[in-house]
Amino acid sequence: MPRRFADDPAAWQALDTRYLFRKPPWLVLRHQRFRLPNGSEIADYWICEYPPWVNVVAVTAAEQVVLIRQYRPGLGDVHYEIPAGTVDEGEDIEAAARRELAEETGYGGGRWSVLTRLSANPALQNNITTSYLAEGVSLLGRAQPEATEDLRVHLVPLAEIPDLIDRGEMVQALHTAPLLRYLLRRRT
Repeated sequence: MPRRFADDPAAWQALDTRYLFRKPPWLVLRHQRFRLPNGSEIADYWICEYPPWVNVVAVTAAEQVVLIRQYRPGLGDVHYEIPAGTVDEGEDIEAAARRELAEETGYGGGRWSVLTRLSANPALQNNITTSYLAEGVSLLGRAQPEATEDLRVHLVPLAEIPDLIDRGEMVQALHTAPLLRYLLRRRT
């Protein structure tokens, strides 16, 4: 929970809400009108609703980071990513992270802890991405990605991660940020 201050801005008042498009879990688009605390109104505001997302920074006992590479149509390119996905309705968030790691890579086990809770864009999206750190993971089985996924698993030495990020080989901000937090924690 973020800290609150006495002079924090007040919440906007929703005057009207309409759903324009519903295709869960990929996209639900709502249109809203708001009144701001100063009395002015915003007639057109669009918010994308998504389920919670999960990511996993998975590190083996040999200090290799379990990464994947897959094509992303938004950018039309392939980059490194950490295993990630959506939380199914009613599913525990950590269970979803463990499931995604196993499905996408075949890795599991180890010691798990929450690493970050981030928003991709709190102005326009309603969900939070919870990133887990899984230390000491090992290969437990065969990767079983979903039919809509075509990905490759890579074990990258931890020492190479800063250069990989610096070279722009990982561009997904919600994947880069937890890795950088992990690297910062290891320095202290």
